[in-house]
Formats: sequence, structure tokens, C-alpha cells
Amino acid sequence: MNSNDPDHAPLRDVAKNPETTALYLADVQRVLLDIGRNLEALALETRVHCRDTHVEGDRFYDAWLRAQPVERALKDVLKHVEGVTKGLERSTFKRRAHDEAVSNTAKKRKEKELEKKRKNAPTLQAAPQNPPQQGGQSQNSGYGGPTSIFDLGNKESA
Repeated sequence: MNSNDPDHAPLRDVAKNPETTALYLADVQRVLLDIGRNLEALALETRVHCRDTHVEGDRFYDAWLRAQPVERALKDVLKHVEGVTKGLERSTFKRRAHDEAVSNTAKKRKEKELEKKRKNAPTLQAAPQNPPQQGGQSQNSGYGGPTSIFDLGNKESA
């Protein structure tokens, strides 16, 4: 595509692939981190300059009070730059997770469909047949055993 094409969007190809999206966002994050370092240095220099600017007749804290709004504004900008860089990182992970979810959707749907079919049409199983008991006593060691020590037959009591 050329730049004269009306349907050309510069980041369309980047948005289609999660790997190129991650690379692009990493570049943007790198630039923002560099800007953040420059803003930190600017904030420090501004703080020193504003706090050292005294006017005749100032009390010792008047320069500090005048510097506070400037310092606060730069601190807020730094916080926002840091938030943007963290948001870029989060969006990279979410973009990859979205691509994985899309690729796994067809498989999950097939599994659900098979599970649904299996539940709706259970396989027929023959009921287990018990052989007719010979003699009066069964060798079943479950709950249906003797109820008294006199009914033990050839078994021993505890």
C-alpha cells in the first residue's frame, strides 16, 4: 500500500500481529521512559531554582511556598508518564492474551459440543448381574454381613 491510498492506516499492520504490537509498544515505552528521565532532571533543577529565588522582604519559607505548585505539577506529570508506561505494558500482555483466546476458541467450542453430545446421549451399559447365591451365607464383606458374633460362621471376631 502507498500513502496515497485512502484506505491506508499506518498502524493497521501493527495492530493485526501481537508480536509487532509488542515491539511497537516497547519502542513507545522506551521513548516515554527517556522522557520521564528528562522530566525528573527538569523537576530537580526547577525545584532548586524555585526554592532559591528569594524576593526582598521574603520570610525564609516564602520561596518554598511559591515553589510548591510548580513542584506538584511536575510530580503529577511524572506520575502520569509512569502510569502510561505501565499501561503500555499491560496492554501488550492483554493483546497477546486476546490472540491466544481467539486461537483456543474453536478448540473449546468443539470440546463443549462433544461434552454436550455425550451428556445428551449417554451410552447404554448393561446392569451387572449378581450370580445366584448358593447356601445361606454370602461371602460379601460389606455392610450386609452378620449382625451378631454368633452369626459369623467360619469368620473370627475381633
